[in-house]
Amino acid sequence: SRGPGRTDVALRCAASLAAGRPPRGPRREGTVRWSSAAKASAVKINEKASREKILTLESMNPQVKAVEYAVRGPIVLKAGEIEKELRKGIKKPFTEVIKANIGDAHAMGQRPITFLRQVVALCTYPNLLDSPSFPEDAKNRARRILQGCGGNSLGSYTASQGINCIREDVASYIERRDGGVPADPDNIYLTTGASDGISAILKILISGGGKSRTGVMIPIPQYPLYSAAISELDAIQVNYYLDEENCWALDVNELRRALNEAKAYCNPKVLCIINPGNPTGQVQSRKCIEDVIHFAWEEKLFLLADEVYQDNVYSEGCQFHSFKKILYEMGPEYYNNVELASFHSTSKGYMGECGYRGGYMEVINLHPEIKGQLVKLLSVRLCPPVSGQAAMDIVVNPPVPGEESYAQFIKEKESVLNNLAKKAKLTEDMFNKIPGIHCNPLQGAMYAFPRIFIPSKAIEEAKAHKMAPDMFYCMKLLEETGICVVPGSGFGQKEGTYHFRMTILPPVEKLKNLLEKVKDFHIKFLEKYA
Repeated sequence: SRGPGRTDVALRCAASLAAGRPPRGPRREGTVRWSSAAKASAVKINEKASREKILTLESMNPQVKAVEYAVRGPIVLKAGEIEKELRKGIKKPFTEVIKANIGDAHAMGQRPITFLRQVVALCTYPNLLDSPSFPEDAKNRARRILQGCGGNSLGSYTASQGINCIREDVASYIERRDGGVPADPDNIYLTTGASDGISAILKILISGGGKSRTGVMIPIPQYPLYSAAISELDAIQVNYYLDEENCWALDVNELRRALNEAKAYCNPKVLCIINPGNPTGQVQSRKCIEDVIHFAWEEKLFLLADEVYQDNVYSEGCQFHSFKKILYEMGPEYYNNVELASFHSTSKGYMGECGYRGGYMEVINLHPEIKGQLVKLLSVRLCPPVSGQAAMDIVVNPPVPGEESYAQFIKEKESVLNNLAKKAKLTEDMFNKIPGIHCNPLQGAMYAFPRIFIPSKAIEEAKAHKMAPDMFYCMKLLEETGICVVPGSGFGQKEGTYHFRMTILPPVEKLKNLLEKVKDFHIKFLEKYA
């Protein structure tokens, strides 16, 4: 057999170089010396082999590139880098990163609700149904959920709208919550968290081009899911501003201003409301909701009501009112005509079960043909996670008086909510004692959104670093204290104002320590840039 020719050698060399290995010669005794011609040939072949990538920043979908999601943005990436450095033993002025950027209750130490976990465990491993360690009311719910699953298994696909018996339980829950207002299981769609439902509804609502492109009205400050979804779908974002001087209230005159201005460049047909508010924590009054519904009816707007924090209401005199209930009570002219999608989730409230990705939406007054289109759209993702559907069922079908798990369930639920109320007041009070920081009352949800004074010298330095002033502030806070919060610019804010969003989820003592660190940092920051 012939020995390796120049081409063979060059090809082998090229393959080695491409794999990041030093080239090897043929398998024979002695050392092979590569000629300069062979090396040059190998490099040329390797250059041809590594052609241009098909997918680049220039060729990718521009709508995806336009998407921004501040809650997991640059500051969170920096926090991850700092955590790695701490693990390597690199010295910092702190020993841990406190991720107060996201409403992830269990990651912050909140304990799961026992009954919810029991039912999901029983559904996941049905052999436990024979165990005396689990209460009968949990077993009964698990058996009912499993009977609704193909092969009595949580591992099977479900209908695209979700398991039928769970949708029935959601409808019953809505009727109880709203004092008897009827709810139809056929209008209920189980979703992968509330986010999945919001994205699906927006996807089906957005159409047109140029000045007829759909405009979506969102509150500023807003939860960045909305701006991200609007960017991804190439819709038009229409901002309406909440009134910070009036505890982040929603003013219909501001809605009208935003709508009339938007009509010059798009077709506004969707109005999004977040109640209780994220990041602002306000709870809307009944009168405010009536005004918003009347405005939507008058202007022919499709209403989206994000109500995932409906269990999180803390301030005296505040009460959660669902848009569905108020719509019904306003009479048939409104109730039979205003198109409304409402959203709820397992991730917030007292449950904090973010990882299960459970949620639902109720959509009323949808055109019958559009209903079919929505089911078709949802069927593309087959079904929401079935364990998340089971978790959602326990949120809407918890233990009731007389059942053996009721006492423990109520004790755990009230403990979580009372603790959050205590932390909401603590956060508000401590922030308002810091010079240059003002925080509105945290009426609900699980965040503070304080306004911060940033001196002009710091603003100039932020510009030099090509950063928004509040991003610069939050980055300094992270680097000097290990506290990770989200700059207000990621949620939107009035020109010339600066904020950050911080969750109130850490345990009380840790939260006090965090707030003291923010106080010390802020005072030093003001002194440095005065």
